[in-house]
Amino acid sequence: MQVILGLIYHTIGGVFSGSFYMPYNKVKGWAWESYWIVGGIFSWLIVPPLAAYLTIPDFTSIIASADGGVKSITFLLGLLWGIGGLTYGLGVRYLGMSLGNSVVLGFCSAFGALVPSIYYNFNAVRGKVSFTDMLGSSGGRLVLLGVLVCIIGIAISGKAGMMKEAELSEEEKKASVKEFSLVKGLIIAVISGILSAFFNFGIEAGKPLADQAVKQGCNPLFQNNVTYVVLLWGGLTTNFVWCMYLNAKNKTFSDYTNPRTPITANILFAATAGTMWFLQFFFYGMGESKLGNGASSWITHMATIILTANLWGLYLREWSGVSAATFRTFVAGIVVILISIVLVGIGNSL
Repeated sequence: MQVILGLIYHTIGGVFSGSFYMPYNKVKGWAWESYWIVGGIFSWLIVPPLAAYLTIPDFTSIIASADGGVKSITFLLGLLWGIGGLTYGLGVRYLGMSLGNSVVLGFCSAFGALVPSIYYNFNAVRGKVSFTDMLGSSGGRLVLLGVLVCIIGIAISGKAGMMKEAELSEEEKKASVKEFSLVKGLIIAVISGILSAFFNFGIEAGKPLADQAVKQGCNPLFQNNVTYVVLLWGGLTTNFVWCMYLNAKNKTFSDYTNPRTPITANILFAATAGTMWFLQFFFYGMGESKLGNGASSWITHMATIILTANLWGLYLREWSGVSAATFRTFVAGIVVILISIVLVGIGNSL
């Protein structure tokens, strides 16, 4: 039952994450950097402390009294993740919901699922599953197989994107993705996928904060909410600096006060996107507390995001005009990812 609950929580979080970019498409007359940082202020500064306040009694004292080294490494990993989160937005901007998410989250899945367990090989922590532990059990090996199958599914999805690139004219590609650029998008997506995995590393590094929350009577379901506060300060720092640079470079500071744009509506759409983004990890923390296996949690979370984003890609007609063979390849990638979720779920239950 705990495994089923964990998978349900991860699925809910994945749906929020796979959908969060949609409200940004409703923003009118603002540059990318303007609506991205407005949404980010809600994602990384406003909503996380609110969630911690509602679920963890006196979370500020936990942060204040925590070991400085724990807070520093958690913040640093947040900084690195922030680069991945920033380039994630650019990857979707240039590749679209389907291909952008598939490439970015494929790399993110592999790094985020495997590196923490390898870390525990060298730094044993009670109750945490190391890579050796996974190799030594049938369930662990099935989880690792699920990771591999997921990566294969991502590769198939990427192949579908390459086929689409070859088949459609520039006008057809930009009809569904306004700023479509395969080369630029793929380079950015690979960088984003690798660095985005640092969020999972940050959760692991900040575990002493979560453990202290549990000791003080917090419901274990919400223990990671205090870790998110520190981790996301790092992400906010990276994104804020870059977006302010772009505002200055592109002379887009006026977006925030331009009466010729729907300022209130734009802020609301960006705030909605930012809140939805954070909710993915609110539910991720709940799911991780039930599964107790970093690889299982991360791969399940990533796979459900990919599936959701690809469904939105269909809704936005990003695959309109492609051949039957290309569309079958796209569907095959989704099916393989679904199989990976099943394998991870069964492996974790074992």
